[in-house]
Amino acid sequence: MSENRTSDARVNPRGKRGAQGARAHALAVLAVRGRALAVALLPAAVAVVLLAGGAMGRLSGGSWDVARWVVTGFAVVVAGVAAVVGAVIARAGPAVSPTVALTEASAPDLHRMVRDLADRLEVPVPSAIALTPDCDSWLEDRSHPAAQSISGGPLGAVRGMRGIRSVRSGRVADAPVLVIGSPFLWWMRVAELRALLAPVIAGTGPSAHPDIAASRRFVRGLDAAVAVSSRAGLGPVRRIAYGFIGWTARLMLRSCRGHAAEMERGVAAAASDRAQAVDYGLRIVAQEQVGLAYAGWDRLLTRVALPAWRMGRWPSRLDAGVVSALTELSRRDRLADGFTSRLGERPACDLLEEPGAIDAATSLLAARLFHGGPADTGPDWSPVDWQQYPEEVVDRKWRTEAARLHRVLDQLGVRRTAEAGPAAEEDPGGPTLARVLDHLAADDTEALAAAVTAEVAREEAAAPAPVPGGILEGEELWDTGAIPLFPLQPPRIGRDLLADHVTAMVCCAAVDTAGAAPGLDWLDGPALLVGGERRADLGGHVMSLVEDGDGEPLQGWLTAVGVRAEKPVRLV
Repeated sequence: MSENRTSDARVNPRGKRGAQGARAHALAVLAVRGRALAVALLPAAVAVVLLAGGAMGRLSGGSWDVARWVVTGFAVVVAGVAAVVGAVIARAGPAVSPTVALTEASAPDLHRMVRDLADRLEVPVPSAIALTPDCDSWLEDRSHPAAQSISGGPLGAVRGMRGIRSVRSGRVADAPVLVIGSPFLWWMRVAELRALLAPVIAGTGPSAHPDIAASRRFVRGLDAAVAVSSRAGLGPVRRIAYGFIGWTARLMLRSCRGHAAEMERGVAAAASDRAQAVDYGLRIVAQEQVGLAYAGWDRLLTRVALPAWRMGRWPSRLDAGVVSALTELSRRDRLADGFTSRLGERPACDLLEEPGAIDAATSLLAARLFHGGPADTGPDWSPVDWQQYPEEVVDRKWRTEAARLHRVLDQLGVRRTAEAGPAAEEDPGGPTLARVLDHLAADDTEALAAAVTAEVAREEAAAPAPVPGGILEGEELWDTGAIPLFPLQPPRIGRDLLADHVTAMVCCAAVDTAGAAPGLDWLDGPALLVGGERRADLGGHVMSLVEDGDGEPLQGWLTAVGVRAEKPVRLV
Protein backbone atom coordinates (compact mmCIF):
# COMPACT_ATOMS: atom_id res chain seq x y z
CA MET A 1 0.00 0.00 0.00
CA SER A 2 1.27 3.47 -0.87
CA GLU A 3 2.50 5.64 1.98
CA ASN A 4 0.16 8.41 0.79
CA ARG A 5 -2.91 6.24 1.33
CA THR A 6 -4.90 5.51 4.44
CA SER A 7 -7.10 2.50 5.09
CA ASP A 8 -9.30 1.06 7.79
CA ALA A 9 -6.32 -0.92 9.01
CA ARG A 10 -4.44 2.29 9.74
CA VAL A 11 -7.28 4.10 11.44
CA ASN A 12 -6.56 4.46 15.14
CA PRO A 13 -8.84 2.91 17.78
CA ARG A 14 -10.68 6.17 18.41
CA GLY A 15 -11.67 6.34 14.75
CA LYS A 16 -12.71 2.69 14.75
CA ARG A 17 -14.84 3.24 17.84
CA GLY A 18 -16.43 6.22 16.13
CA ALA A 19 -17.29 4.21 13.02
CA GLN A 20 -18.59 1.27 15.04
CA GLY A 21 -20.63 3.57 17.26
CA ALA A 22 -22.11 5.31 14.23
CA ARG A 23 -23.23 1.98 12.79
CA ALA A 24 -24.69 0.91 16.13
CA HIS A 25 -26.73 4.10 16.44
CA ALA A 26 -27.79 3.80 12.79
CA LEU A 27 -29.22 0.38 13.61
CA ALA A 28 -31.02 1.92 16.59
CA VAL A 29 -32.60 4.52 14.28
CA LEU A 30 -33.69 1.78 11.89
CA ALA A 31 -35.12 -0.11 14.86
CA VAL A 32 -37.53 2.80 15.41
CA ARG A 33 -38.67 2.38 11.82
CA GLY A 34 -39.03 -1.36 12.39
CA ARG A 35 -41.11 -0.88 15.53
CA ALA A 36 -43.40 1.58 13.73
CA LEU A 37 -43.87 -0.94 10.94
CA ALA A 38 -44.58 -3.69 13.46
CA VAL A 39 -47.25 -1.57 15.17
CA ALA A 40 -48.87 -0.90 11.80
CA LEU A 41 -48.87 -4.60 10.89
CA LEU A 42 -50.00 -5.94 14.27
CA PRO A 43 -53.77 -5.64 13.54
CA ALA A 44 -53.22 -7.37 10.20
CA ALA A 45 -51.40 -10.21 11.93
CA VAL A 46 -54.25 -10.65 14.42
CA ALA A 47 -56.74 -10.59 11.55
CA VAL A 48 -54.79 -13.28 9.72
CA VAL A 49 -54.87 -15.50 12.81
CA LEU A 50 -58.61 -15.04 13.18
CA LEU A 51 -59.26 -15.67 9.49
CA ALA A 52 -57.05 -18.77 9.52
CA GLY A 53 -58.77 -20.07 12.62
CA GLY A 54 -62.17 -19.58 11.01
CA ALA A 55 -61.08 -21.34 7.83
CA MET A 56 -59.89 -24.30 9.91
CA GLY A 57 -63.17 -24.41 11.84
CA ARG A 58 -61.57 -23.76 15.22
CA LEU A 59 -62.48 -20.09 15.74
CA SER A 60 -65.96 -19.86 14.27
CA GLY A 61 -69.44 -18.91 15.26
CA GLY A 62 -70.85 -16.30 17.62
CA SER A 63 -68.42 -13.76 19.00
CA TRP A 64 -65.53 -15.14 16.92
CA ASP A 65 -67.23 -14.13 13.68
CA VAL A 66 -67.91 -10.64 15.01
CA ALA A 67 -64.33 -10.28 16.28
CA ARG A 68 -62.97 -11.56 12.97
CA TRP A 69 -64.81 -8.94 10.90
CA VAL A 70 -64.13 -6.10 13.35
CA VAL A 71 -60.42 -6.87 13.56
CA THR A 72 -60.17 -7.38 9.80
CA GLY A 73 -61.84 -4.04 9.11
CA PHE A 74 -59.63 -2.31 11.67
CA ALA A 75 -56.55 -3.92 10.14
CA VAL A 76 -57.51 -2.67 6.67
CA VAL A 77 -57.97 0.88 8.00
CA VAL A 78 -54.66 0.81 9.91
CA ALA A 79 -52.82 -0.63 6.91
CA GLY A 80 -54.30 2.06 4.67
CA VAL A 81 -53.35 4.84 7.07
CA ALA A 82 -49.85 3.38 7.49
CA ALA A 83 -49.46 3.19 3.71
CA VAL A 84 -50.44 6.85 3.36
CA VAL A 85 -48.08 7.93 6.15
CA GLY A 86 -45.26 5.86 4.69
CA ALA A 87 -45.88 7.26 1.22
CA VAL A 88 -45.76 10.85 2.49
CA ILE A 89 -42.53 10.17 4.40
CA ALA A 90 -40.96 8.49 1.37
CA ARG A 91 -42.11 11.06 -1.19
CA ALA A 92 -41.68 14.28 0.79
CA GLY A 93 -38.75 16.21 -0.63
CA PRO A 94 -36.12 16.93 2.03
CA ALA A 95 -34.79 20.42 2.51
CA VAL A 96 -31.94 21.30 0.16
CA SER A 97 -29.39 24.01 0.87
CA PRO A 98 -29.46 26.82 -1.71
CA THR A 99 -26.17 26.57 -3.60
CA VAL A 100 -24.43 27.37 -6.86
CA ALA A 101 -23.43 24.19 -8.67
CA LEU A 102 -19.89 23.77 -9.99
CA THR A 103 -19.72 21.42 -12.95
CA GLU A 104 -16.44 19.82 -13.89
CA ALA A 105 -16.27 22.08 -16.95
CA SER A 106 -16.49 25.19 -14.74
CA ALA A 107 -13.95 23.95 -12.15
CA PRO A 108 -11.83 21.10 -13.56
CA ASP A 109 -8.89 21.68 -11.21
CA LEU A 110 -11.16 21.72 -8.16
CA HIS A 111 -12.85 18.48 -9.22
CA ARG A 112 -9.43 16.95 -9.83
CA MET A 113 -8.28 17.95 -6.34
CA VAL A 114 -11.41 16.48 -4.76
CA ARG A 115 -10.98 13.21 -6.65
CA ASP A 116 -7.35 13.03 -5.58
CA LEU A 117 -8.32 13.57 -1.94
CA ALA A 118 -11.01 10.91 -2.14
CA ASP A 119 -8.49 8.52 -3.73
CA ARG A 120 -5.92 9.12 -0.99
CA LEU A 121 -8.56 8.68 1.68
CA GLU A 122 -9.99 5.62 -0.09
CA VAL A 123 -13.55 6.90 0.10
CA PRO A 124 -16.20 7.48 -2.61
CA VAL A 125 -15.86 10.68 -4.63
CA PRO A 126 -18.60 13.25 -3.94
CA SER A 127 -21.22 13.15 -6.65
CA ALA A 128 -21.05 16.92 -7.27
CA ILE A 129 -19.56 20.15 -5.93
CA ALA A 130 -21.53 23.26 -5.04
CA LEU A 131 -20.83 26.62 -3.43
CA THR A 132 -22.71 28.31 -0.62
CA PRO A 133 -22.38 32.00 0.36
CA ASP A 134 -21.30 31.14 3.88
CA CYS A 135 -18.16 30.20 5.80
CA ASP A 136 -18.82 26.49 6.17
CA SER A 137 -18.39 23.24 4.25
CA TRP A 138 -20.34 19.99 4.49
CA LEU A 139 -21.64 16.93 2.66
CA GLU A 140 -25.29 16.97 1.62
CA ASP A 141 -27.24 13.94 0.50
CA ARG A 142 -29.33 14.72 -2.55
CA SER A 143 -30.20 11.16 -3.48
CA HIS A 144 -33.92 11.78 -3.01
CA PRO A 145 -35.71 11.88 -6.41
CA ALA A 146 -36.91 15.42 -5.71
CA ALA A 147 -33.29 16.59 -5.48
CA GLN A 148 -31.95 14.66 -8.44
CA SER A 149 -32.47 17.63 -10.77
CA ILE A 150 -30.18 19.88 -8.75
CA SER A 151 -27.01 19.42 -10.70
CA GLY A 152 -25.20 21.28 -13.39
CA GLY A 153 -24.00 24.84 -13.39
CA PRO A 154 -25.42 28.34 -13.66
CA LEU A 155 -22.65 29.95 -15.71
CA GLY A 156 -24.66 30.38 -18.88
CA ALA A 157 -27.41 32.15 -16.98
CA VAL A 158 -24.97 34.33 -15.06
CA ARG A 159 -23.14 35.53 -18.15
CA GLY A 160 -26.37 37.04 -19.41
CA MET A 161 -27.41 38.18 -15.91
CA ARG A 162 -30.77 36.48 -16.35
CA GLY A 163 -30.70 34.86 -12.93
CA ILE A 164 -29.29 31.56 -11.73
CA ARG A 165 -30.90 28.47 -13.16
CA SER A 166 -29.43 25.03 -12.90
CA VAL A 167 -28.75 22.94 -15.97
CA ARG A 168 -30.92 19.86 -15.53
CA SER A 169 -28.67 16.96 -16.34
CA GLY A 170 -30.83 14.27 -14.76
CA ARG A 171 -27.70 12.49 -13.48
CA VAL A 172 -28.45 10.13 -10.61
CA ALA A 173 -26.08 10.79 -7.72
CA ASP A 174 -25.70 8.28 -4.91
CA ALA A 175 -22.74 9.85 -3.13
CA PRO A 176 -23.38 13.12 -1.26
CA VAL A 177 -22.72 16.54 -2.74
CA LEU A 178 -19.70 18.48 -1.44
CA VAL A 179 -20.82 22.00 -0.46
CA ILE A 180 -17.99 24.53 -0.03
CA GLY A 181 -18.22 28.01 1.46
CA SER A 182 -17.48 30.43 -1.37
CA PRO A 183 -15.39 32.86 0.78
CA PHE A 184 -12.91 30.02 1.34
CA LEU A 185 -12.11 29.81 -2.36
CA TRP A 186 -11.09 33.46 -2.56
CA TRP A 187 -9.34 33.87 0.80
CA MET A 188 -7.68 30.48 1.26
CA ARG A 189 -4.71 29.22 -0.65
CA VAL A 190 -4.97 25.96 -2.61
CA ALA A 191 -3.04 23.95 -0.02
CA GLU A 192 -5.16 25.36 2.82
CA LEU A 193 -8.40 24.52 1.05
CA ARG A 194 -7.17 21.01 0.40
CA ALA A 195 -6.36 20.52 4.07
CA LEU A 196 -9.72 21.98 5.12
CA LEU A 197 -11.71 19.73 2.79
CA ALA A 198 -9.91 16.48 3.65
CA PRO A 199 -12.00 15.60 6.76
CA VAL A 200 -15.18 16.70 4.98
CA ILE A 201 -14.54 14.46 1.97
CA ALA A 202 -13.58 11.62 4.30
CA GLY A 203 -17.21 11.64 5.42
CA THR A 204 -18.27 10.08 2.12
CA GLY A 205 -16.94 6.76 3.44
CA PRO A 206 -19.47 6.38 6.28
CA SER A 207 -22.16 7.83 4.00
CA ALA A 208 -21.74 4.79 1.75
CA HIS A 209 -22.49 2.34 4.58
CA PRO A 210 -25.96 0.86 3.94
CA ASP A 211 -27.19 1.16 7.53
CA ILE A 212 -26.00 4.76 7.94
CA ALA A 213 -27.39 5.77 4.55
CA ALA A 214 -30.75 4.12 5.29
CA SER A 215 -31.05 5.73 8.72
CA ARG A 216 -30.22 9.16 7.28
CA ARG A 217 -32.86 8.76 4.59
CA PHE A 218 -35.39 7.77 7.25
CA VAL A 219 -34.64 10.78 9.46
CA ARG A 220 -34.69 13.18 6.50
CA GLY A 221 -37.99 11.71 5.38
CA LEU A 222 -39.50 12.27 8.82
CA ASP A 223 -38.25 15.84 8.87
CA ALA A 224 -39.64 16.50 5.39
CA ALA A 225 -43.00 14.98 6.38
CA VAL A 226 -43.21 17.32 9.37
CA ALA A 227 -42.52 20.28 7.08
CA VAL A 228 -45.19 19.15 4.59
CA SER A 229 -47.77 18.71 7.35
CA SER A 230 -47.20 22.23 8.70
CA ARG A 231 -47.39 24.14 5.44
CA ALA A 232 -50.03 26.82 5.01
CA GLY A 233 -52.97 26.78 2.61
CA LEU A 234 -54.38 23.34 3.47
CA GLY A 235 -58.14 22.79 3.55
CA PRO A 236 -59.91 21.51 6.67
CA VAL A 237 -59.87 17.84 5.64
CA ARG A 238 -56.27 17.88 4.42
CA ARG A 239 -55.22 19.82 7.50
CA ILE A 240 -56.61 17.06 9.74
CA ALA A 241 -55.02 14.34 7.62
CA TYR A 242 -51.65 16.04 7.44
CA GLY A 243 -51.90 16.87 11.13
CA PHE A 244 -52.02 13.17 11.95
CA ILE A 245 -49.12 12.49 9.60
CA GLY A 246 -47.11 15.27 11.22
CA TRP A 247 -47.90 13.96 14.71
CA THR A 248 -46.74 10.48 13.71
CA ALA A 249 -43.53 11.81 12.13
CA ARG A 250 -42.74 13.92 15.21
CA LEU A 251 -43.31 10.96 17.47
CA MET A 252 -40.81 8.87 15.51
CA LEU A 253 -38.36 11.78 15.33
CA ARG A 254 -38.39 12.12 19.11
CA SER A 255 -37.75 8.41 19.42
CA CYS A 256 -34.68 8.40 17.19
CA ARG A 257 -33.31 11.93 17.67
CA GLY A 258 -30.70 10.96 20.24
CA HIS A 259 -29.44 8.01 18.22
CA ALA A 260 -29.29 10.12 15.04
CA ALA A 261 -27.20 12.76 16.80
CA GLU A 262 -24.80 10.18 18.20
CA MET A 263 -24.56 8.55 14.79
CA GLU A 264 -23.48 11.85 13.21
CA ARG A 265 -20.91 12.40 15.98
CA GLY A 266 -19.47 8.98 15.30
CA VAL A 267 -19.36 9.67 11.56
CA ALA A 268 -17.56 12.97 12.17
CA ALA A 269 -15.03 11.35 14.49
CA ALA A 270 -14.31 8.56 12.02
CA ALA A 271 -13.94 11.02 9.13
CA SER A 272 -11.64 13.31 11.09
CA ASP A 273 -9.46 10.42 12.12
CA ARG A 274 -9.26 9.05 8.58
CA ALA A 275 -8.13 12.45 7.28
CA GLN A 276 -5.29 12.91 9.77
CA ALA A 277 -2.71 11.50 7.39
CA VAL A 278 -3.56 14.09 4.72
CA ASP A 279 -2.08 17.59 5.16
CA TYR A 280 -2.62 17.50 8.91
CA GLY A 281 -0.16 20.28 9.66
CA LEU A 282 -1.79 22.65 7.20
CA ARG A 283 -5.21 21.94 8.68
CA ILE A 284 -4.37 23.93 11.81
CA VAL A 285 -3.48 26.95 9.68
CA ALA A 286 -6.61 26.44 7.58
CA GLN A 287 -8.81 26.38 10.68
CA GLU A 288 -7.31 29.71 11.74
CA GLN A 289 -8.26 31.11 8.36
CA VAL A 290 -11.83 29.87 8.82
CA GLY A 291 -12.31 32.12 11.85
CA LEU A 292 -10.74 35.07 10.09
CA ALA A 293 -12.82 34.51 6.96
CA TYR A 294 -16.01 34.36 9.02
CA ALA A 295 -15.23 37.68 10.71
CA GLY A 296 -14.46 39.43 7.44
CA TRP A 297 -17.42 37.90 5.62
CA ASP A 298 -19.84 38.99 8.35
CA ARG A 299 -18.55 42.56 8.27
CA LEU A 300 -18.68 42.65 4.48
CA LEU A 301 -22.30 41.51 4.40
CA THR A 302 -23.66 43.69 7.21
CA ARG A 303 -21.64 46.87 6.61
CA VAL A 304 -21.03 46.86 2.85
CA ALA A 305 -23.53 44.63 1.04
CA LEU A 306 -26.62 45.41 3.13
CA PRO A 307 -26.71 49.18 2.35
CA ALA A 308 -26.49 48.36 -1.36
CA TRP A 309 -29.19 45.68 -1.16
CA ARG A 310 -31.53 48.11 0.57
CA MET A 311 -31.14 50.45 -2.41
CA GLY A 312 -31.85 47.80 -5.02
CA ARG A 313 -28.22 47.16 -5.96
CA TRP A 314 -26.32 43.93 -5.35
CA PRO A 315 -22.50 43.93 -5.27
CA SER A 316 -21.49 41.39 -7.89
CA ARG A 317 -18.04 40.59 -6.48
CA LEU A 318 -18.66 39.78 -2.83
CA ASP A 319 -16.11 36.97 -2.72
CA ALA A 320 -13.41 39.18 -4.20
CA GLY A 321 -14.43 41.86 -1.71
CA VAL A 322 -13.86 39.52 1.21
CA VAL A 323 -10.17 39.39 0.29
CA SER A 324 -9.97 43.18 0.54
CA ALA A 325 -11.94 43.13 3.80
CA LEU A 326 -9.71 40.48 5.37
CA THR A 327 -6.57 42.22 4.15
CA GLU A 328 -7.79 45.40 5.84
CA LEU A 329 -8.67 43.44 8.98
CA SER A 330 -5.17 41.97 9.02
CA ARG A 331 -3.75 45.47 8.79
CA ARG A 332 -5.84 46.79 11.69
CA ASP A 333 -5.88 43.78 14.01
CA ARG A 334 -2.52 42.70 15.39
CA LEU A 335 -3.94 39.22 16.07
CA ALA A 336 -4.41 38.81 12.31
CA ASP A 337 -1.05 40.32 11.47
CA GLY A 338 0.97 38.15 9.13
CA PHE A 339 -1.96 36.41 7.47
CA THR A 340 -1.62 38.62 4.41
CA SER A 341 1.85 37.21 3.74
CA ARG A 342 0.06 34.10 2.43
CA LEU A 343 -1.47 36.11 -0.42
CA GLY A 344 1.59 35.49 -2.57
CA GLU A 345 0.64 31.81 -2.80
CA ARG A 346 -1.86 30.47 -5.33
CA PRO A 347 -5.44 31.32 -4.30
CA ALA A 348 -8.02 28.57 -4.35
CA CYS A 349 -10.21 30.55 -6.78
CA ASP A 350 -7.59 29.73 -9.43
CA LEU A 351 -9.16 26.26 -9.42
CA LEU A 352 -12.18 27.80 -11.19
CA GLU A 353 -12.33 28.45 -14.93
CA GLU A 354 -14.36 31.67 -14.60
CA PRO A 355 -14.00 33.04 -11.06
CA GLY A 356 -15.84 36.26 -11.95
CA ALA A 357 -18.95 34.44 -13.16
CA ILE A 358 -18.97 32.16 -10.12
CA ASP A 359 -18.50 35.16 -7.83
CA ALA A 360 -21.47 36.91 -9.45
CA ALA A 361 -23.61 33.80 -9.02
CA THR A 362 -22.83 33.40 -5.32
CA SER A 363 -23.22 37.15 -4.77
CA LEU A 364 -26.74 37.08 -6.20
CA LEU A 365 -27.54 34.01 -4.11
CA ALA A 366 -26.27 35.80 -0.99
CA ALA A 367 -28.55 38.75 -1.72
CA ARG A 368 -31.47 36.35 -2.13
CA LEU A 369 -30.79 34.51 1.13
CA PHE A 370 -29.79 37.37 3.42
CA HIS A 371 -31.95 40.18 2.06
CA GLY A 372 -34.73 38.60 0.01
CA GLY A 373 -33.88 40.20 -3.32
CA PRO A 374 -35.30 38.82 -6.56
CA ALA A 375 -33.60 36.03 -8.46
CA ASP A 376 -33.23 38.14 -11.62
CA THR A 377 -31.83 41.57 -12.34
CA GLY A 378 -34.14 44.39 -13.35
CA PRO A 379 -34.62 48.18 -13.24
CA ASP A 380 -34.85 48.14 -9.43
CA TRP A 381 -32.38 45.30 -8.83
CA SER A 382 -29.10 45.60 -10.69
CA PRO A 383 -25.46 44.62 -10.04
CA VAL A 384 -22.82 47.12 -8.98
CA ASP A 385 -19.04 46.81 -9.20
CA TRP A 386 -16.76 47.91 -6.40
CA GLN A 387 -15.44 50.78 -8.50
CA GLN A 388 -18.98 52.12 -8.86
CA TYR A 389 -19.95 51.53 -5.24
CA PRO A 390 -18.96 54.96 -3.76
CA GLU A 391 -20.82 56.96 -6.38
CA GLU A 392 -23.81 54.71 -7.06
CA VAL A 393 -24.42 53.39 -3.56
CA VAL A 394 -22.76 55.58 -0.93
CA ASP A 395 -23.56 58.98 -2.43
CA ARG A 396 -27.08 57.91 -3.40
CA LYS A 397 -27.69 56.47 0.07
CA TRP A 398 -26.65 59.70 1.75
CA ARG A 399 -28.78 61.89 -0.49
CA THR A 400 -31.81 59.62 -0.24
CA GLU A 401 -31.67 59.69 3.57
CA ALA A 402 -31.04 63.44 3.63
CA ALA A 403 -34.06 64.00 1.38
CA ARG A 404 -36.19 61.86 3.70
CA LEU A 405 -35.01 63.85 6.72
CA HIS A 406 -36.04 67.13 5.10
CA ARG A 407 -39.43 65.69 4.08
CA VAL A 408 -40.03 64.80 7.73
CA LEU A 409 -39.03 68.31 8.79
CA ASP A 410 -41.49 69.71 6.25
CA GLN A 411 -44.23 67.50 7.71
CA LEU A 412 -43.38 68.80 11.19
CA GLY A 413 -43.62 72.39 9.96
CA VAL A 414 -39.95 73.26 10.49
CA ARG A 415 -38.87 76.34 8.49
CA ARG A 416 -36.43 75.79 5.66
CA THR A 417 -34.33 78.76 6.76
CA ALA A 418 -33.29 80.13 10.10
CA GLU A 419 -33.85 83.69 8.92
CA ALA A 420 -37.14 85.42 9.61
CA GLY A 421 -39.04 88.05 7.68
CA PRO A 422 -40.94 88.45 4.40
CA ALA A 423 -37.98 87.37 2.26
CA ALA A 424 -37.83 84.03 4.03
CA GLU A 425 -41.55 83.44 3.42
CA GLU A 426 -41.20 84.22 -0.30
CA ASP A 427 -38.11 82.04 -0.75
CA PRO A 428 -38.05 79.19 1.75
CA GLY A 429 -34.55 78.27 0.57
CA GLY A 430 -33.02 74.90 -0.23
CA PRO A 431 -32.31 71.97 2.10
CA THR A 432 -29.49 73.00 4.41
CA LEU A 433 -27.60 71.30 7.19
CA ALA A 434 -28.21 74.37 9.37
CA ARG A 435 -31.94 73.66 9.33
CA VAL A 436 -31.34 70.19 10.75
CA LEU A 437 -28.84 71.31 13.38
CA ASP A 438 -30.99 74.20 14.58
CA HIS A 439 -34.03 71.97 14.97
CA LEU A 440 -32.12 69.32 16.90
CA ALA A 441 -30.65 71.94 19.20
CA ALA A 442 -34.01 73.59 19.90
CA ASP A 443 -36.60 70.78 19.84
CA ASP A 444 -37.31 67.22 21.06
CA THR A 445 -35.08 64.76 19.41
CA GLU A 446 -37.42 61.94 20.29
CA ALA A 447 -40.24 63.42 18.19
CA LEU A 448 -38.03 63.70 15.11
CA ALA A 449 -36.73 60.15 15.58
CA ALA A 450 -40.29 58.80 15.76
CA ALA A 451 -41.29 60.77 12.67
CA VAL A 452 -38.30 59.46 10.67
CA THR A 453 -39.04 55.88 11.78
CA ALA A 454 -42.67 56.26 10.69
CA GLU A 455 -41.64 57.69 7.32
CA VAL A 456 -39.27 54.78 6.67
CA ALA A 457 -42.02 52.32 7.59
CA ARG A 458 -44.47 54.02 5.19
CA GLU A 459 -41.98 53.94 2.34
CA GLU A 460 -41.22 50.26 2.91
CA ALA A 461 -44.92 49.41 3.06
CA ALA A 462 -45.63 51.34 -0.15
CA ALA A 463 -42.73 49.77 -2.06
CA PRO A 464 -43.89 47.07 -4.51
CA ALA A 465 -42.86 43.55 -3.62
CA PRO A 466 -40.09 42.21 -5.89
CA VAL A 467 -41.34 39.80 -8.52
CA PRO A 468 -38.61 37.27 -9.34
CA GLY A 469 -38.17 36.61 -13.02
CA GLY A 470 -36.32 33.35 -12.42
CA ILE A 471 -35.61 30.72 -9.83
CA LEU A 472 -32.40 29.99 -8.06
CA GLU A 473 -30.87 26.55 -8.17
CA GLY A 474 -33.07 24.12 -6.26
CA GLU A 475 -35.35 26.90 -5.05
CA GLU A 476 -38.38 24.67 -5.53
CA LEU A 477 -37.03 22.55 -2.67
CA TRP A 478 -36.69 25.29 -0.08
CA ASP A 479 -39.32 27.54 1.42
CA THR A 480 -39.17 30.79 -0.56
CA GLY A 481 -42.06 32.09 1.50
CA ALA A 482 -39.60 32.60 4.37
CA ILE A 483 -37.20 34.76 2.37
CA PRO A 484 -34.90 36.17 3.52
CA LEU A 485 -33.92 32.88 5.10
CA PHE A 486 -31.16 34.49 7.18
CA PRO A 487 -31.87 38.22 7.73
CA LEU A 488 -28.70 40.04 8.68
CA GLN A 489 -29.99 42.81 10.91
CA PRO A 490 -33.27 43.83 12.56
CA PRO A 491 -34.99 46.97 11.21
CA ARG A 492 -33.44 50.26 12.27
CA ILE A 493 -35.62 52.39 14.54
CA GLY A 494 -35.51 55.37 16.87
CA ARG A 495 -32.41 57.40 17.57
CA ASP A 496 -30.08 55.06 15.68
CA LEU A 497 -32.12 55.61 12.52
CA LEU A 498 -32.19 59.36 13.12
CA ALA A 499 -28.43 59.39 13.65
CA ASP A 500 -27.97 57.64 10.28
CA HIS A 501 -30.03 60.35 8.58
CA VAL A 502 -28.22 63.21 10.29
CA THR A 503 -24.87 61.65 9.37
CA ALA A 504 -26.05 61.36 5.77
CA MET A 505 -27.00 65.04 5.74
CA VAL A 506 -23.60 66.03 7.14
CA CYS A 507 -21.85 63.92 4.50
CA CYS A 508 -23.90 65.52 1.72
CA ALA A 509 -22.97 68.97 2.98
CA ALA A 510 -19.29 67.97 3.21
CA VAL A 511 -19.30 66.66 -0.36
CA ASP A 512 -21.12 69.70 -1.79
CA THR A 513 -19.41 72.48 0.17
CA ALA A 514 -16.04 71.18 1.43
CA GLY A 515 -14.69 69.06 -1.43
CA ALA A 516 -15.16 65.75 0.39
CA ALA A 517 -16.01 62.54 -1.48
CA PRO A 518 -17.94 59.33 -0.86
CA GLY A 519 -15.80 56.28 -0.28
CA LEU A 520 -15.85 52.61 0.70
CA ASP A 521 -14.33 51.12 3.81
CA TRP A 522 -14.12 47.34 3.47
CA LEU A 523 -14.98 46.74 7.12
CA ASP A 524 -17.32 49.62 7.92
CA GLY A 525 -19.08 50.27 4.61
CA PRO A 526 -19.91 53.81 3.40
CA ALA A 527 -17.17 56.25 4.36
CA LEU A 528 -16.54 59.97 4.01
CA LEU A 529 -13.19 60.90 2.47
CA VAL A 530 -11.72 64.30 3.28
CA GLY A 531 -8.49 65.05 1.47
CA GLY A 532 -8.41 61.42 0.36
CA GLU A 533 -8.43 60.16 3.97
CA ARG A 534 -11.35 58.51 5.73
CA ARG A 535 -12.90 60.52 8.57
CA ALA A 536 -14.10 57.94 11.08
CA ASP A 537 -14.78 60.41 13.89
CA LEU A 538 -18.05 61.81 12.54
CA GLY A 539 -20.37 59.18 14.04
CA GLY A 540 -19.48 59.96 17.65
CA HIS A 541 -20.13 63.69 17.19
CA VAL A 542 -23.53 63.02 15.59
CA MET A 543 -24.54 60.70 18.45
CA SER A 544 -23.61 63.40 20.97
CA LEU A 545 -26.05 65.73 19.23
CA VAL A 546 -28.85 63.19 18.79
CA GLU A 547 -28.68 61.52 22.20
CA ASP A 548 -27.44 64.31 24.47
CA GLY A 549 -28.41 67.45 22.55
CA ASP A 550 -24.76 68.55 22.61
CA GLY A 551 -23.96 70.07 19.22
CA GLU A 552 -20.60 71.63 20.05
CA PRO A 553 -18.44 68.60 19.06
CA LEU A 554 -20.17 68.41 15.68
CA GLN A 555 -19.90 72.16 15.14
CA GLY A 556 -16.18 71.97 15.81
CA TRP A 557 -15.85 69.09 13.35
CA LEU A 558 -17.73 71.03 10.66
CA THR A 559 -15.47 74.04 11.15
CA ALA A 560 -12.33 71.93 10.97
CA VAL A 561 -13.43 70.25 7.74
CA GLY A 562 -14.70 73.49 6.23
CA VAL A 563 -18.37 72.49 5.82
CA ARG A 564 -20.78 75.36 5.05
CA ALA A 565 -23.89 74.39 6.99
CA GLU A 566 -25.94 77.29 5.58
CA LYS A 567 -25.42 76.28 1.93
CA PRO A 568 -28.15 74.17 0.25
CA VAL A 569 -27.19 70.63 -0.74
CA ARG A 570 -28.26 68.48 -3.68
CA LEU A 571 -30.79 65.78 -2.87
CA VAL A 572 -32.36 62.98 -4.91
